[in-house]
Amino acid sequence: MAEAGVASRRQSEKLIVAGHVKVNGNVITELGVKVSNNDNVSVDDVPLSRQRLEYYLLNKPRGVVSTAHDDKGRKTVVDILVDDVDTRIYPVGRLDYDTTGLLLLTNDGDLANKLTHPKYEVDKTYVAKVQGIVTNDDLKQLRLGVMVDGRKTKPAKTKITNVDQKKKTTIVQVTIHEGRNHQVKKMLKAVGHEVIKLHRESYGFLTLAGVPGGQWRKLRTSEVMQLKEL
Repeated sequence: MAEAGVASRRQSEKLIVAGHVKVNGNVITELGVKVSNNDNVSVDDVPLSRQRLEYYLLNKPRGVVSTAHDDKGRKTVVDILVDDVDTRIYPVGRLDYDTTGLLLLTNDGDLANKLTHPKYEVDKTYVAKVQGIVTNDDLKQLRLGVMVDGRKTKPAKTKITNVDQKKKTTIVQVTIHEGRNHQVKKMLKAVGHEVIKLHRESYGFLTLAGVPGGQWRKLRTSEVMQLKEL
């Protein structure tokens, strides 16, 4: 179902349990039922056909939500690609409304699920402009892990790239492999620094080289293979 572009893997499971899925005309509500290419699968009586899997890298601009649909009518990351992409794609994880940078979109539900699962420890590197002067002690706390929403974060890699003594701001690079809600912002706030701007510059081995803000490109076959190896 995920490969056919119906929904993400988790949403597909919910559709199955709720009785929306039929295999060879019979309603299936149990997860893990095996099907072959000879079986007829439908969702709400609409037959499924396996779509070609597609993978895209987007340099997300500000003021865009990381979802396929928004009930508030705001522009989504999918809207940016919609005129050129026929398949139903969705973002791999999320970037906040005001956060910019690298975001993957695909209709490969299995890969999306694995890339967002913390056990696979895929590094994501962010550049944050924060209020105040970040100290070595602040960086040490981030490297050891800080308390966010009652749980300690995994150790982060950190580096200061610029300090503006006059404006009392710091630009710091943070690399994490978790993906909790607003995590980088909360981590920096935990050490006393409010985030002014946040940008994701890399995801695993992928970077934004050659992709300006608001633009996108297809992933190469070799890049998709590397992602699967992660």
